[in-house]
Amino acid sequence: MAEVAGTQILQAPPAEGAKDQHMVLNMGPQHPATHGVLRLVLEIDGEIIVRLYPEIGYLHTGIEKTCEAKFYHQVVPLTDRVNYLDPLSNNLCYCLAVEKLLGLEIPERAQWIRVLLTELSRLNSHLIWLGTHAMDIGALTVFLYTFREREDILRLFEAVAGQRMMTSYFRIGGLAMEPPLDFFARVQAFIHTLPEKIDEYSNLLTGNPIFINRLKGVGYLSAADAIALGVTGPPLRASGVDFDLRRDMPYSSYEKFQFKVPIATEGDCWARYVIRLVEMRESIKIIQQALDGMPEGPVKADAPKIVLPDREKMKTQMEALIHHFKIVTEGFAVPAGEVYQGIEAGHGQTGYYVVSDGTAKPYRVHMRYPSFATLQALETMCKGRMLADVVAVIGSIDIVLGEIDR
Repeated sequence: MAEVAGTQILQAPPAEGAKDQHMVLNMGPQHPATHGVLRLVLEIDGEIIVRLYPEIGYLHTGIEKTCEAKFYHQVVPLTDRVNYLDPLSNNLCYCLAVEKLLGLEIPERAQWIRVLLTELSRLNSHLIWLGTHAMDIGALTVFLYTFREREDILRLFEAVAGQRMMTSYFRIGGLAMEPPLDFFARVQAFIHTLPEKIDEYSNLLTGNPIFINRLKGVGYLSAADAIALGVTGPPLRASGVDFDLRRDMPYSSYEKFQFKVPIATEGDCWARYVIRLVEMRESIKIIQQALDGMPEGPVKADAPKIVLPDREKMKTQMEALIHHFKIVTEGFAVPAGEVYQGIEAGHGQTGYYVVSDGTAKPYRVHMRYPSFATLQALETMCKGRMLADVVAVIGSIDIVLGEIDR
């Protein structure tokens, strides 16, 4: 047994009469292809992976513990920072959990706008994944193209929330405010041109022999292993498991939208690539349905002691001003109890387990993020493969270290 920087490495016994030829290497924690401060301790035989040990914790923030010191509404900005590539999904999952505890009924218009924005957030996440994954393999041009479209999405987020990345636009009880008058027209213009952009990405990669050879047959994960290891999202569906919370356990009015859940059976890096391309096209269809059928009405629940009043009312009505002051300074009590809420985020199943002790601050907020579980499958996918394949596999599972460390 050897020890490398505090990590114990169990080495296979050498063949009788021969020296042990295994080598232990560090990949990261500052390697560009680890997509964050992830350290992989690799045991290799020549260029073949024998064992792989992820070491995490370099990005630990204590964010779950921080939630216990905040009022319920103050936790929303914290959720943005766990997965900075899909922040609106984080907002949504947390808000849905607290709304369950409160028994709040969210206006239909707010639910549909939430669907529209979380699908834009999914597109944002997949665009970043595609660009960085292609760049890891050596296709730099795709990275430049995907970030071009991502910039359009960030401008939409800025228009609706005043912030490009850490939006905090979803609030307990609905939305922060009504979107700007031209917002839906701008979304329509964006999704009108996006399908041909996805065709452009596909033309550059899908028939590229180098890209194909680097992904096909690499990083295999069986359906049984994916389930056993807690893998969710695109990597799970790429292994042949037909499961998507938006369809199977709908929330925020997803049951009113028509979309397909793409499934593949190959279970390799190529299947994970194809699945996400199809998911982007399905997100466009969902956004179009939201635009076409957007209901009228308020974007906040009728709960004046929980939901902040409109700014204009606060300026003209003393009662609204008092409610605003008390919510901001004292928070609001949430009935004692516990609840778990899961959603289908861009990387997989995100879940929030919230425990209330009846006060204005949560007793416990536990976050279940997909990257932590998916990382468990990395050794299974890499064992027996070449050292160079590790980069392709990490890119294909699309991990975010903010989700893993917390």
